[in-house]
Amino acid sequence: MAPSAALRLAANLSWLFQEEAGLAARMEAAARAGFRAAELAFPYAEGAPEEVSAAAQRAGLELVLLNTPPGNRDNGDMGLGAVPGRQPEFREALDLAVQYAKELKCPRIHIMAGRIPVDAEREAVSAEMEATFIENLRYAADILAQENLTGLLEPINSRITDSKYFLTTPQQGHIQIAQVPGRHEPDSPGELNYPYLFQLLESMDYSGYIGCEYKPKGDTLKGLGWAHSYWESHGLLHGGS
Repeated sequence: MAPSAALRLAANLSWLFQEEAGLAARMEAAARAGFRAAELAFPYAEGAPEEVSAAAQRAGLELVLLNTPPGNRDNGDMGLGAVPGRQPEFREALDLAVQYAKELKCPRIHIMAGRIPVDAEREAVSAEMEATFIENLRYAADILAQENLTGLLEPINSRITDSKYFLTTPQQGHIQIAQVPGRHEPDSPGELNYPYLFQLLESMDYSGYIGCEYKPKGDTLKGLGWAHSYWESHGLLHGGS
C-alpha cells in the first residue's frame, strides 16, 4: 500500500534552532535539516521586511505564519486584539503585520488576543474584552480580505502556558505541535501519541501546515529524528516533495 500524503511540517523559528545566531542563520539551519516551510512569531525586530524576505529566499523556505506584534512585552503584553482602550495600537500593529506578510508572501497572520490585566479577574473583564476582540476582528477581517490574507486565532491554555491569556477556547484551524507537559520534541516522553495523531490528520486529508512550536531538549538538529523518520516513511528526502 502506498504511503498517505505527507503532512507539511513548518519549523517555528522563534523556538527551533536557537543555537544559531540570528534569524537568517536559523532559516538556513532549518532548510539544511529538511524543512521547506517556517513560521515566524515576531519578525519585526529581525530586520526590514525586504531583508527578512531575502533571507527566506536564500534558504529556500516558504513562510506560512506570523503573529501580529505583541505590544510592549516588557509590560506583559501578549497581543492587543482583546485589550480594551488600545484599539488604535491594535490597528497600527495589524498594519505592520500586513506589511511584513505581503513582503514575505506569508498568507496567514495570527491575531493575538492579549492578556487579562494583572490585577483583574477573568470573569469581571471577559465581557468587555470579548466585545473589544469582536470589534478588532471585524476591522481586521476587512483589511485581510482586501489583501487576500487569512487571519488565525490561537487559543492558549490557561493552566500551564499562560494563565492570563484571554482566548482559551479551542477552535479548528492551523495546527502547532509540542509534547505534553514539557513542550519538547513530539517523540519525547509525554502524554501525546503523535504517530497516531499524524495518521488521524492524514485520514482527514488535512492539507494545512503543522507548526513545530516546541522547546528542543538540546540541540535542535539532534532532536529532529522524529521528523526525519516521518519524512522517510512517506518517501520524502529531507522534507522535500
